Amino acid sequence: MSHQKFKDCIDACVACAIACSHCATECLKEENVKMMSRCIQLDLECAAICRAATELMSLGSEYSEHLCRVCVDACKACAEECEKHAQMGMEHCKKCAEACRRCAEACEQMATAV
Repeated sequence: MSHQKFKDCIDACVACAIACSHCATECLKEENVKMMSRCIQLDLECAAICRAATELMSLGSEYSEHLCRVCVDACKACAEECEKHAQMGMEHCKKCAEACRRCAEACEQMATAV
């Protein structure tokens, strides 16, 4: 399988991993870091899963579909958590949630198209 088939999903995963890493870094700068611990954990996990999914898709791996289904779940969980903080005015969480929602949608489309 050519990795070109996965290009939209790869792009969404890369953007999501970057947004999640940035969000985690910014959350660590917040005054009440303890309150942000779940957000930081989900950011780090989501970024790791997105990077792994990107790698498998770029290899044209037969396991891409499976990991992208996990990526959907991780992105949705991260988006839900970030949306809570975005409502409190945390712009980095808002941007992260948006990237996670786009990635979840792209991964869902890719996983069902395979």
